Amino acid sequence: MTTYGLLIFEGAEELDWVGPWEVFTVSEMVVNGGSLPEGRVVSIAEGGGVVRCNKGLRVLADHDLGDHPPLDVVLVPGGQGTRREADNEKVLAWLRDQDATTTWTTSVCTGALLLHTSGVAEGKKLATHWSFEEALEQRGANVVRDRRWVRDGKVVSSQGVSAGIDMALWLIGQIHGPDHARAVQKYIQYDPAPPYQADV
Repeated sequence: MTTYGLLIFEGAEELDWVGPWEVFTVSEMVVNGGSLPEGRVVSIAEGGGVVRCNKGLRVLADHDLGDHPPLDVVLVPGGQGTRREADNEKVLAWLRDQDATTTWTTSVCTGALLLHTSGVAEGKKLATHWSFEEALEQRGANVVRDRRWVRDGKVVSSQGVSAGIDMALWLIGQIHGPDHARAVQKYIQYDPAPPYQADV
């Protein structure tokens, strides 16, 4: 059994966490014969309650930082809110505490900033959104620029937005095997094509 915790906060980029959320929940459904056990994929916010994400989506968090189940996987999304959360010692300390016991600690987009500033990814390779690579590098992070996601030990980080889906599929392939990941990919009909090419 795997329990996934997705950190959300004011200004979190929606698809950064909703994309992996879909992958993780479908994965759990496949593992459990079509039903989704309660409490296996949860959203976590500092104070619980309603969180307004980067593009305005409002979400009711399942848990606050102190009342969630033990987590095997933690995912930190990006978004404009990461700049504020990078100075939030309560969230950074929570990340360090979780990383001590997780199997995987992950980020999408500028969520890599929180892994870096918390010390969880100290000395490790990190991927982030293309527009934030230089800024993260200037903060002393070891930034990888040419891969959708990168693994360094138990830390896995991806580039921006849709890259989080790719990372999440890779991750469940590590946990449950490649055939499982392919079944989840088929279920969500995720079949990425080359960049936009249509003539208009």
